[in-house]
Amino acid sequence: MSVRESLVDRWSETVWWDYVIALLLVSGHVAAVRISGRGDWLSWIESEQRVALYGTAAGVVSAIGGLSSIAISIYLSSNGERIRAARRHYQNELRRNWKALLVATAVICAGCLAAQGLDNKTDAHSARYLFEAVMSFALIRFLRMLWLLDNMMKINDRDQSDPPPQPTPRFDPGWRQRRRNRTA
Repeated sequence: MSVRESLVDRWSETVWWDYVIALLLVSGHVAAVRISGRGDWLSWIESEQRVALYGTAAGVVSAIGGLSSIAISIYLSSNGERIRAARRHYQNELRRNWKALLVATAVICAGCLAAQGLDNKTDAHSARYLFEAVMSFALIRFLRMLWLLDNMMKINDRDQSDPPPQPTPRFDPGWRQRRRNRTA
């Protein structure tokens, strides 16, 4: 197993890594802004524009969350041999990932709305960094959704494209006698 596959396996099994990665991304950005005094891109726009951005982002994330619900229903309606085996052997991991995607929609929207409520002319509460944190989290969870959906579609595609198995011939108990008669 390659290092990449090992990292993807660990990431797919533990959904809390998404929170850690998002926190590290935003912490790095905040540290860079504090040290250099540059790169605070959300402070460049007026408060009214930021508030509008927060609300728009909450709407977009909600729409993407709705799409993930559709993806879940497609996954649940698939009934091929391989997809059933994946559900049977990885039911806890799959459930944890699908549930994490739906919970993320609520967390991200709540974060956007909180940033919208906290932002003012001076941004004394640094609501823009809260917004950056939830958007980083949204990006990571979106990548998780794409990864999960892609893998489920690959499995389903293989189930749908393989030719159906040929039925086994009916057992004929007299085959041995007929064979002896032919050779004699």
